[in-house]
Parts: sequence; C-alpha cells; structure tokens
Amino acid sequence: MLAALGYAMVVVFMVLIMKKWLSPFIALISIPLLFTLIGLALRLYPQKIGTWALSGLQSVSVTGVMLLFAILYFSIMLDAGLFDPVTAFVIKVAKGDPVKILVGLAVVAAMVSLNGDGTTTTLICCSAFIPIFKKLNLKMMNLGVIVILQNTIMNLLPWGGPTARAISVLKIDESAVLRAVIPGMVVAIIYMIFVAAYLGRKERKRLGIIDLSAEEINELSVVTDPKLLELRRPKMIWPNAIMTVLLIVLLVMGVFPSPFLFIVGTAVALLLNYRSSKQQRERIEEHAGDAVQVIILIFAAGIFMGLLTGSGMATAIAKSLGSIIPDSLGSFWGIVVAVISAPGVFFLSNDAFYFGVLPVLAETGYHYGFTAMQMGVASLMGQAFHLLSPLVAFIYLLLRLTDLDMGAWQRESGKWALGIFIIFMVVTIATGGVPLYVAQ
Repeated sequence: MLAALGYAMVVVFMVLIMKKWLSPFIALISIPLLFTLIGLALRLYPQKIGTWALSGLQSVSVTGVMLLFAILYFSIMLDAGLFDPVTAFVIKVAKGDPVKILVGLAVVAAMVSLNGDGTTTTLICCSAFIPIFKKLNLKMMNLGVIVILQNTIMNLLPWGGPTARAISVLKIDESAVLRAVIPGMVVAIIYMIFVAAYLGRKERKRLGIIDLSAEEINELSVVTDPKLLELRRPKMIWPNAIMTVLLIVLLVMGVFPSPFLFIVGTAVALLLNYRSSKQQRERIEEHAGDAVQVIILIFAAGIFMGLLTGSGMATAIAKSLGSIIPDSLGSFWGIVVAVISAPGVFFLSNDAFYFGVLPVLAETGYHYGFTAMQMGVASLMGQAFHLLSPLVAFIYLLLRLTDLDMGAWQRESGKWALGIFIIFMVVTIATGGVPLYVAQ
C-alpha cells in the first residue's frame, strides 16, 4: 500500500507539472501533503506530518542559503562589468577571423554562465556577438549552439538549477559534488572550444577573414547603454576578478562551507562596487526576485522529500523496484541512472525529474550499494541534453534573438550535446564520481 501510494504521488506530481496545471511550488507542497493525509486516513503510519516536513526543510536550509547568495554574488559581478573586458578583448583579438570569433564566443559563454542563469547568459552573449555575426555574415546557428552548450556544461555548478535540486533532494555536500563534476566539466569545456574552432574553420572557408576597421571593432566592444554604464565599475575589474577566482578555489577545496563563502563574498562585492546604502539596496532588490524564484522551490522540495521519506513511501518504492530489477543490472545502477537521466531531463522539467523521479532511483541505488553522492552525480549526466528541451523557458529568448528554427537548432545542438554526455560519463567514471560496477 505504501509503495502504491508513493507511485501515485510521483505520477500525479509529474503530470500536474508537465501539463502546467499547477506551478512547481504549489505542486511540491500540495501533492505530497494530500497523499500523506490519504496514507494517514488509511492508518499506514502515525501522525508525524509536521515533524517530517520540518526535517525536510532542515535538510535543504543550507542549500537554500547558498543559492540565495550565489545568485546575488554573480549578478553583482555582472552588473559591475567583470566580464566586459573579456568580451572586448575577444572582439579586438578576433577582428574579422571567424575561428577566433567563435572560440572567443565559447570562452565568454562559459565565463558568463558562472552565474547559473541561462537568461542572463543568453542576453549578454547575444548582445555582444549578434552584431558581429550580422556584420560578418556568420551563421547564427553557430551562436545558438555554442551559447546553449557552454551554458549546459556550466549549469552543473552547485548553484545551477539541476545540481541544487539533486543536492537538496539527496542531502549531499555541495563541495563534494563540485569536486566530482569539475573534471568532466573542464574536459567538456575544452571539447566545446574545439567544436567552436571546427565550426569557425568552416565559416572561414566559406567567408574568408573579413577586415574590420579600428572604429568598427571599438563600436562592437564598447557598452553604450546608459543604465548599464551607470552600474559598471571598470576600476574594480581586478579586485573583482581576484575575489571571484579565490571564491571558486575555496569552494573546490571545501575549506569553508559554501553558504559562508557566498555570504561574505556578496557583502564584500557590494562594499567594493557600490558604496552607498541606497546603491546596495537597489542591487539586492534588482536580483532578489530571481533568487527567490529558485529558493522557494528548494524549500518546497524539502517538504516534498520530508513527507515522502518520513512516511516510508520512498523506502517502499525502492523495495518494489529492487524486486523487479535483475541483480545483474543492479550492479550497474549508476550507469542506468545516468542513461535514464538523459531522456528524463529532456522530456520532464528539472522539478519533475529531480523531485519526483530521482528519489525513487536513489532509494533503489542504495539497495544495490550505491551512495547518495554517486546517485546525485549520475543523475546530472543527462543534463547534457536538458537545455535542448522545449520545457526550458529561456531557449525561446535565444531562438527569438537569433531567429533560429527550434527543430533545426535542436538537431544541430544535439549531435554536439551527445559528445558532452559521453565526456561526462567517461570522465566521471574514470575519476570515481560514479562507479562502473558495484559487486552484489
């Protein structure tokens, strides 16, 4: 009965999310509460709903704090213009060479994606590079492919959406996750730079190298929007860059808890770049909305997981799956989860997959001797394809700005995304993030 109730809860939750009949926040709260009350009415467990919900909230509280200040920190860095010199440098070095332009785009897209927000990455990269692509008659498809795939890779950072969800659901350490995914991310970024160079060579063969005047180059590389110029802090580029590099190094090393690092980092970033209390308040107010949209989902997921786990439904589901799956396949459960995650995160939203499906896959994995960390990392491998899904809102912004057809863009991006998926799998297995085999 518990397993049946758990399956029903997961299915109803996913259907409501996919059909957009309920927002993720409302679904994460109401559906588990409804099914937990049904189980209580059937006397499947004692009444401890409040205790289970509180336990779930406590398990995700650290992740919620980390996300809040990570989003604020990188948003402040973007406001201050940390990445502007990189973009300007790329444009000046590339001049009219398609290879240099596309490689430069890959570098800029990766750096800007540090903030974990696809919309921001799309706006910054498109604003900087669409005029260049139009002036040189470069294929806009290449811009659409490179931007989305670099953002796909960088989205695995702990303050990115999918990783934050996996961390909160499985109660795993974000520093450990970062150490597990970084090798694959580094190799995938290098792979995408080679892809950009390959696409650039094809464009160079088609168009040749176009000579741009110094005036044209300057026009393309200078920020002219008065509102943006008011926020820029060009004199603080080096302090901001040093602080950001130091922050990322400390995160990887795990010297301090990530919430502490981002809280301190945000405070220092505001103090260095925006001295008056009015400016500091404006920066926080400007970006608080984006942060809250993410964090309320994390806390709602805590309640979802608290009720699913505390009621015993998660364990019951795992046992039922364990009785169906052959033991020989169970030894390779990490690979199974990684493979399932690819179509899972394409056809489902991140909320539906990580809050609805991953807990079931993870509980089954525990039965076969896999750890929560291994299950979390395995579930992230399919993210190579997630941003190609029509369920991702900001891709419509990218397609509109570049005037690309979705089907053609998905096909072109998909063949390179397959390479990212293979890299994630091979590197993560080689570095021990996900074991290839666990003896039964």
